[in-house]
Amino acid sequence: MTDSRDLIIGIDAGTSVIKAVAFDLRGQQLAVSSVRNRYVLGADGSATQSLPQTWTDCATALRGLGDKIDTLARRVAAVAVTGQGDGTWLAGKGNEAVADAWLWLDARAAPTVKRLAQGSAERARFEATGTGLNTCQQGSQMAHMQAHQPENLDRAEVALHCKDWLFLNLTGIRATDPSEASFTFGDFRTRLYSDTVIAALGLETRRHLLPEIVDGTRQTFPLTAEAAAQTGLLQGTPVSLGYVDMVMTALGAGVHTGDAGAACSTVGSTGVHMRAVTSDRVHLNAEGTGYVICLPIPDLVTQVQTNMAATLNIDWALDLASDLIGEMGDAPSHADLVARIDDWLDHSTPGALVYHPYISEAGERGPFVNADARASLIGLNASHRFPDVIRAVIEGLGMAARDCYAAMGEMPRELRLTGGAARSPALRQVLAASLNTPVRVSARDEAGAAGCAMMTAVAIGAYPDMNTCITDWTTPLLGRPEAPDPGLAQVYDSLFTSYRAARSGLVPVWGTLARHRATQGAKT
Repeated sequence: MTDSRDLIIGIDAGTSVIKAVAFDLRGQQLAVSSVRNRYVLGADGSATQSLPQTWTDCATALRGLGDKIDTLARRVAAVAVTGQGDGTWLAGKGNEAVADAWLWLDARAAPTVKRLAQGSAERARFEATGTGLNTCQQGSQMAHMQAHQPENLDRAEVALHCKDWLFLNLTGIRATDPSEASFTFGDFRTRLYSDTVIAALGLETRRHLLPEIVDGTRQTFPLTAEAAAQTGLLQGTPVSLGYVDMVMTALGAGVHTGDAGAACSTVGSTGVHMRAVTSDRVHLNAEGTGYVICLPIPDLVTQVQTNMAATLNIDWALDLASDLIGEMGDAPSHADLVARIDDWLDHSTPGALVYHPYISEAGERGPFVNADARASLIGLNASHRFPDVIRAVIEGLGMAARDCYAAMGEMPRELRLTGGAARSPALRQVLAASLNTPVRVSARDEAGAAGCAMMTAVAIGAYPDMNTCITDWTTPLLGRPEAPDPGLAQVYDSLFTSYRAARSGLVPVWGTLARHRATQGAKT
């Protein structure tokens, strides 16, 4: 039992789960409380989430943490919050929800994105934000609402993101952070809103909906009495608004530890690939894709490319095997099949097939944007068996990672890896050889919550700056470097040439198949 304020709570409100994680002031994780997230997918491409329910679930997660740690409320020095990026969370009079939030998964803004992308101001918007236009983003979604549902914007008083909504409920403050503000409506160099960007989106008349920008490494705000009653924490506890979850996860996993050329990939259901650079070294590709997202370190940003699907491709292949085996008897579990992967790779030939991992029905978003893109397996002959297919799928993830890093400039000198797939020796070997760079795995379990907790550790003075905090919280948890196999790296150099050539050549085929699917759908 203690009265000292020796804990920080990091809240990570992801797409699937809302987590509250307790850390001590030197970064040791002590306990986790989680609540499953809830959202609704519609036939019109919508993906929506209740604002009040999200806050209720967050409060439930915080109370659950109190059940795991004695005298939690008295021990909490500060709370920090991050969450799923993009999306549109509108609040109106009395900070009540205007409507259900549009999530980053929502595809309804696709026609508006197509129209804006063809506009004369699009390149200027991209060069300010460093971020390609897509249906995920609040700017695109608000522009679509402006054209088709203006009543939602008329009723709104502020446009927030997920973490901003939770921060509002914790503190009563309408705000956003420099990362989401700049890649959506601003300039990554200044970390402020940009008139050029807002005009390019056609949202000049809605500028009043954009909230104040606050930096959670410099400012905290007190927990309100109402929030204290709902969460079980003490009124007045300092609350810090973190940056978007992608960079919080990367910060916690080691995207920046002071080593030049380091990068970080999160390989889970989706793939997120990023490198930390100063703002003057950002590589803006000709295609206008990717993100530039600020880190909570002066003049340091992350360049980001994201695959729509990463391990979802492996899940598809294993489900295919399970279904076939199940028709003959008892189907093996997913875990049983995963345990076989390394053995299958030992019985297959590297680089024999080309697989494009575009298994998502939403197509691909990084390093190119094409909603019609679909997965393909190229080079099959009668001698190939299932182990060859599994290897090709895993190699496809390595090729996709290389494709993303190539769009951002130089290959990384070292890759820090996080996400569920980081536990697979086979995938680590493929990634190391695909990028021809050493791979290190972070032992940090809850990197997103840790990233925002690190911000508030600086804000409350536990550390003088973020770099010092990284020395304690991040660097010690990086595993030993796993060097790439030189022979395998040479094979993958050749494979990547075929991967890129086939990817470019398939573009018209994807379009033809999309038109065919649309025709078949109309008939049924």
